[in-house]
Amino acid sequence: MGDVNDHRVDVPADGDAGEVRRFWERLGLPGLVDVHTHFMPERVLRKVWDYFDTLGPLTGGVEWPITYRKQEAERTALLREFGVRAFTAMLYPHKPGMARWLNGWAADFARRTPDCLHTATLFPEPDVEAYVREAVEAGARVFKAHVQVGEYDPAGQLLDPAWGLLAEARIPVVIHCGSGPAPGKHTGPEPITRVLARHPRLRLIVAHLGMPEYEEFLGLAERYGEVRLDTTMACTDFAEGFMPFPRRALPTLAALGDRVLLGSDFPNIPYPYVHQLHALERLGLGEEWLRAVCHDNAAELFGV
Repeated sequence: MGDVNDHRVDVPADGDAGEVRRFWERLGLPGLVDVHTHFMPERVLRKVWDYFDTLGPLTGGVEWPITYRKQEAERTALLREFGVRAFTAMLYPHKPGMARWLNGWAADFARRTPDCLHTATLFPEPDVEAYVREAVEAGARVFKAHVQVGEYDPAGQLLDPAWGLLAEARIPVVIHCGSGPAPGKHTGPEPITRVLARHPRLRLIVAHLGMPEYEEFLGLAERYGEVRLDTTMACTDFAEGFMPFPRRALPTLAALGDRVLLGSDFPNIPYPYVHQLHALERLGLGEEWLRAVCHDNAAELFGV
């Protein structure tokens, strides 16, 4: 594992709004659409930050300073300063009995934050189909699933009706199913392959480009037309220090340019927001690819 601390980016956390705006203005875009930003109840988010601070095992033991450790209102204001036209409230349970409560909070957050895509979550438990249906009927536009943190098999029987419901409703699911930054019992492409075999029309958005199983998850996107990937943390100096993107996969990433979506992990990132954009630009896949990834693909998917 490389020393990620050798890859610090020296742009002030609060001073990169101008750089972010110059990035998308130069591409001729109206702004950005970020499908992977975290908003959740404050006490839950504080526990997440505490976990990063203590180098919990799911972080891979990597030092992970939170760049945007701010109050909720400051964080939403900062995304707007960046020119992010639409974002998400990626929240997730780590045990049974949390998801319905989180969905209630997220519905309220979406009502008071119109530029946030109404987000919901799920967990394998007996009432999952019922509360997923409730969330869909309440207007949820995107779901978050976290296989690593939840430590569950996404292909298990309890979740199967929920996947079917979401496939029928054509609601995207951002899913952390890759084995980065640390593997889990059910991470990796095999469990997701079983889910897609039963629900081939399920709109899965594989978080982090499937880090570190990049090529396997790109292969799933080649096989299933509704599978997409988000860019969250991928190809940044931080991620390249210990889970580098294989350059031989760049042609595949380019060919799938209509199904790659900008994700950032804001606010839980150890570098300034603009660095994710620069990391994508330096892949050398061209401005058309960047325009699609940073705005157009998600704008079309979510109708924003």
